[in-house]
Amino acid sequence: MKIKTILFAFLFSSLLSCGQEKIPIQGETEFQRTINAEYKDASQSPLKAKDLKTFKGLDFFKFDSTYVVTAKLKLTPDTKYFNMRTTTSRVSQERVYGVLSFELKGKTFQLNVYQGKDLMTTEGYEDYLFLPFLDDTNGELTYGGGRYIDLRIPEGNTIIIDFNTAYNPYCAYNSKYSCPIVPRENYLNTTVEAGVKAFSKH
Repeated sequence: MKIKTILFAFLFSSLLSCGQEKIPIQGETEFQRTINAEYKDASQSPLKAKDLKTFKGLDFFKFDSTYVVTAKLKLTPDTKYFNMRTTTSRVSQERVYGVLSFELKGKTFQLNVYQGKDLMTTEGYEDYLFLPFLDDTNGELTYGGGRYIDLRIPEGNTIIIDFNTAYNPYCAYNSKYSCPIVPRENYLNTTVEAGVKAFSKH
């Protein structure tokens, strides 16, 4: 599972030859520019070499503040770690950290938010939470396997979910990756037209 870090000090600082102009990183939000910069960088991009050659930027839904919601976090401290299935034989040791309750487009929804056993001991990610979800755009406007959102453990009992930062598993771009499969209980019976759209492979 690859984690998207929103805070970057610099995107690109390479010098171009005289007479050339630096091609700006595409995106209308910081999240969009950051993920585009990462995917454009061959050293960390999940894209196949043939797709990277023509890559200019991912397709996003237009930013919509409707999809920035404040969720109530109900902790589930007694939950045990389980083997979350992935797209390969690998399993990811996860536990339900809590249940997020929120309103979206006039309806109330709940999603489980997960905590990874390995990431808890990884420097910089001790407070990382994993929010995978499915919705009615999957398989049409967005990747069929659902999308992910990165969160951090809050100080209180509320947490901001910005669906505009929903991104695809690396498996959407390259089948060599092992990606956690979104649990069925994290299905939202609505369309989430925010975040990264389905990828058009070449």
